[in-house]
Amino acid sequence: MTPMRTLRFLPILLLGLTGCQDALDSVSDKVEHPLPARLVNKMKAQDMSTRSPIMMRIFKEEGVLEVWKQKGNGRFDIIASYEICKWSGKLGPKFEEGDRQAPEGYYRIYPAQMNPKSSYYLSFNMGYPNSYDRSYGRTGSNLMVHGACSSAGCYSMTDEQVLEIYGFARDAFKGGQEYFLVEALPFRMTPENMARHRDSEHFEFWKMLKVGYDHFELTKRPPKVDVCDRQYVFNQIPQIENASFQASAACPPASVPTTLASAHYAYEQTWNASFLKAVSELDREKNKQIAANEAKAEAETRRAEKEAALAARMAANGGQAASVPVLSLFATGNPLRALAPGSAPASQLMPSQAATPVPSAEEQPSVVEQTAPAPALGGVPVPVPNPAGSAQVENVQQPSQSALAEKPFWKIWSKN
Repeated sequence: MTPMRTLRFLPILLLGLTGCQDALDSVSDKVEHPLPARLVNKMKAQDMSTRSPIMMRIFKEEGVLEVWKQKGNGRFDIIASYEICKWSGKLGPKFEEGDRQAPEGYYRIYPAQMNPKSSYYLSFNMGYPNSYDRSYGRTGSNLMVHGACSSAGCYSMTDEQVLEIYGFARDAFKGGQEYFLVEALPFRMTPENMARHRDSEHFEFWKMLKVGYDHFELTKRPPKVDVCDRQYVFNQIPQIENASFQASAACPPASVPTTLASAHYAYEQTWNASFLKAVSELDREKNKQIAANEAKAEAETRRAEKEAALAARMAANGGQAASVPVLSLFATGNPLRALAPGSAPASQLMPSQAATPVPSAEEQPSVVEQTAPAPALGGVPVPVPNPAGSAQVENVQQPSQSALAEKPFWKIWSKN
């Protein structure tokens, strides 16, 4: 942007920043600041109360944090979606303290994890490491969703966004929700996205997370999440009374409710077909790209070979690109023909002309006997009288001037 354009837009930018700052300055109690009227009205329109339970979903690749809220029928619907200001690391789970990696998995947020005195305006702790993470010896602390738009392993929002997100959680706890679930996922787990990332080292981990994602897509209710045998399990009902799930222990006998199991089976059939189709399309595009790259590499090789051959010839010719043969003026059969104005080049001569030998000095007529070169019209020779045939022309009886005068013009050359 040019300096003049920058100066022109500077007042607008300053006005926008001032407006945001004024909005935050007007918040006397950020912890208890009520949700804005637009969200309250939207909740009413979708049959939600301000204190009904919530759930949050985070998608790294899309850079989105979603807030879902329970409706009167018990199912959840999305109420707000926020663009994540910053998240650090890359796709995949967090492994150890200091790797600056934002976590992935299913995390329970209890009231004690809410931080009204955060250095990042407002925040809540995600609860990393959870029991699944600890079963693999993973370490880390203070992994938050917070404001200030700055991240070192957290999911960072703007202050305006976190003010609303915090308000949703606060009101849900006031309504009696014990904890709310945060699904932190690498991306929306569609067949196309999973196909794109099928070669990732984290693919098996993501397949496990996808089961919980699928259950929510089918039921629109947060899944019941447990960990056993160092795996996430979803909506499992123990078949033995008082059986418990231990992260590092074998899973107790349990099963998914029949209705959900049947729905998920049908869902998986359709999903798998779409996944295979997506893989096929990606492989086809990959093969096309490989073929294009190979053709490009082959062309580059041929070009390099030509350049090397040219360099070798130049070296052999003392730095000249190529030796140029000197063409003899006698190549056309007439030493003066090449210099005659309007004469055709040798390449345009008839074969009989090109092959005509040069006569010897004895065979050549004298200068007096030689005929003048044929005049040329636009490079095309014009016929001239043949001196050898002049005698025959003289013997032809020409009409007298008086006869010519007596005859009409169309009978001048008539025999009668």
